[in-house]
Amino acid sequence: MTITSARYIDGRTFSSPEEPQLSPKPPSRIWQAAESPFKGYEPPPSDGYKQSSNKTAIVIDNGASLLRAGWSFDKSPRVSFPAIVARYRDRKFNRAVSYIGYNAFADATTRGQIRNAFEPGSSVVGNWDVMEGLLDYTFVNLGITGEDGGIGRPVVMTEPVANLGYSRKTMTELLFECYSAPSIAYGIDSLFSYRYNKGRNGLVVSSSHTATHLIPVINSKPIMSSATRLNWGAYQGAEYLLKLIKLKYPTFPGKLTDYQAEVMAREHCYVSQRYDSEMSSFLDWSGLEDRDHVIQYPFTEQVVIEKSEEELAKIAERKREGGRRLQEQAAKMRLEKLIRKEETLEYYKDLKQRLVDQTKKEIKRLLDDDEFKDEAQLDRTIQDLEKSIRKARNKDVGGPENIEEEIVPSYPLLEVADANLDEAGLKEKRHQRLMKSGYDARVRAKAEKSIEKARLAEEERLDDEFRENNLTGWLEERRAARQSLLQKIKERDRLKADLGNRKSLASQMRMKTLANLASDQPGKKRRRGGDDDNFGANDDDWGVYRTVATGEHSDDEEEEDLGAGLKGVEAQLLKYDPTFNESNTLEAQSDWTKSLLHAFLRGPRPFDQESQQEAHQIHLNVERIRVPEVVFQPSIAGLDQASIVDIAADITNHGLANPQDRIEALRDIFLTGGNTMFTGFDERLRRDLRANLPVEIPINIRKADSPTLDAWRGAAQWAAGPDSSQGFVTRQEYQEKGSEYMKEHNLGNATAY
Repeated sequence: MTITSARYIDGRTFSSPEEPQLSPKPPSRIWQAAESPFKGYEPPPSDGYKQSSNKTAIVIDNGASLLRAGWSFDKSPRVSFPAIVARYRDRKFNRAVSYIGYNAFADATTRGQIRNAFEPGSSVVGNWDVMEGLLDYTFVNLGITGEDGGIGRPVVMTEPVANLGYSRKTMTELLFECYSAPSIAYGIDSLFSYRYNKGRNGLVVSSSHTATHLIPVINSKPIMSSATRLNWGAYQGAEYLLKLIKLKYPTFPGKLTDYQAEVMAREHCYVSQRYDSEMSSFLDWSGLEDRDHVIQYPFTEQVVIEKSEEELAKIAERKREGGRRLQEQAAKMRLEKLIRKEETLEYYKDLKQRLVDQTKKEIKRLLDDDEFKDEAQLDRTIQDLEKSIRKARNKDVGGPENIEEEIVPSYPLLEVADANLDEAGLKEKRHQRLMKSGYDARVRAKAEKSIEKARLAEEERLDDEFRENNLTGWLEERRAARQSLLQKIKERDRLKADLGNRKSLASQMRMKTLANLASDQPGKKRRRGGDDDNFGANDDDWGVYRTVATGEHSDDEEEEDLGAGLKGVEAQLLKYDPTFNESNTLEAQSDWTKSLLHAFLRGPRPFDQESQQEAHQIHLNVERIRVPEVVFQPSIAGLDQASIVDIAADITNHGLANPQDRIEALRDIFLTGGNTMFTGFDERLRRDLRANLPVEIPINIRKADSPTLDAWRGAAQWAAGPDSSQGFVTRQEYQEKGSEYMKEHNLGNATAY
């Protein structure tokens, strides 16, 4: 049963350690993991082509995340889809098929064949075969049939800041040669957005899918020589979040995708106004249920049929009745066994009586009939049966408990010389020698045990005396002993974890030892070219090794010794150290209600390891502010670049020579791009900029009306206006001057040269 319908799921409640008497917590709020964005069939909007003319431009916002396209007279793009293509050969129909945009998420086969048109983490086109498929799909959905051999309309396309000349050249050749476009114009997406929002003098901050750019604009003209890029956008943020989640849950049973990471970053992350202080208290128990967001992945829960109280009572009664019957049967079997032993004992005693006054030959015959070697073996058998019968009577029948003193055995044949004994006598002498060795070993063990007991008593007496005479020194010694035991426990746990990882050094060394032991000649070095031992080359060998490494009862005695020793030391500290209380013990620190690691992994509620629902949950807490913070502190993600605040301050202080231009730029700091839509982004930028700039300079920050769509709208507005005619490269100019030729205008990259 796959759970996908519920959005809010009741969670178990508990009282936090700081507020043990509070009422139960409300049910935890759970968000479902995002599914693949497959939209199914959508009819293409074909009426736009009929409304257009030869002067109506096709406007394409060629973004690395989404490709948006429409006509220059539209208010919003008509088509919008991811810049991906899935191509493979269908074996059933024996033909190549292509799925473009959202259709590439149709099923597992298409998702496995997805290819992106752009280089990973950049806005530079790298796969032109995919790019051609995207343009085909775009023009078809705009209703262009290509009856005259081309699209027949001008094209306005966005490109990234400082786009590579090869990329622009190839795109120009593709549009002119393949689609017979009459004219082409390129422009920067963030500048189109700024123009659409009526900007003239300001600082454009564009944080989009693959990068963050800051471009100063003075008198509607961008100062491209002062433009700066930070290599961080929504793509890198989603990738960073995915890495954090995989490090947090290395054995997560669900499948994590890039799209799900993008959705989680977009819907659950926000910019912290005071990152350091909020991060230090983010996992505090008070209010954690609001800060901790739970993402539920699909799972299959084992359905347990609940039974009524009457059924449970009947089952319990049947179990008790069955237990009573088993006990009665066991008692009956033990009684029958006891009777058989008594009969056997009587028989052996009678046999011993019959051996009296018999010849040696007759005695040997009688003993051989009952499979006895000699009379001594018969005596031992009778003695063992008597002892066994006494124990059985005391346990089951309730007979009197006979406490007998241990009889010192005698070994008379050990004093007799071998020359005076026959073959049977020599055999019996060897047997008595073995029996005497075992008896002497038991006597020595008892003596050593008594000595050890006396030694422990003496150590305890000396320890008590040391504590009474020097309590401070005794406490220091106990604390040091506790730290030593804790370190040993940590090392033991680390070694266990390493042994479970076949790539760890400890695992490889143990594997080498096992291979050496498995070799026919473990002490002999192998020469090059000889028969090398290949134990471990097969995965089955590692299965055997894993069984050996974590076999039954492995390290049990060591675990008990360390655990018992630590409890003993902590008990002494609890009794005599006033600064050591229950909360300082390892058991209390392992309590989930006091564990920072539990709050980080599982939030403010207990975790049931048997629950598949909870095993398929991801808890987002510190990641919610850590991912957006990279723009303001790139070093936390390992990015060796200046922050967005430092870049903005450097541009205004050094990139603009005219003081009046600096003031004008700071009066209109314009935010655009999907990565600026985090809650608190503008407030944080304003606060940090104020701390880096003179107090008398006014700062005004505003956002685009639609940070994701205004780039396309600005390009459409520019294409429909009279100023755009100077920015188009015509087909005739392309044929005369080549594909590298481009025209300058205030919204394109050409102003950099």
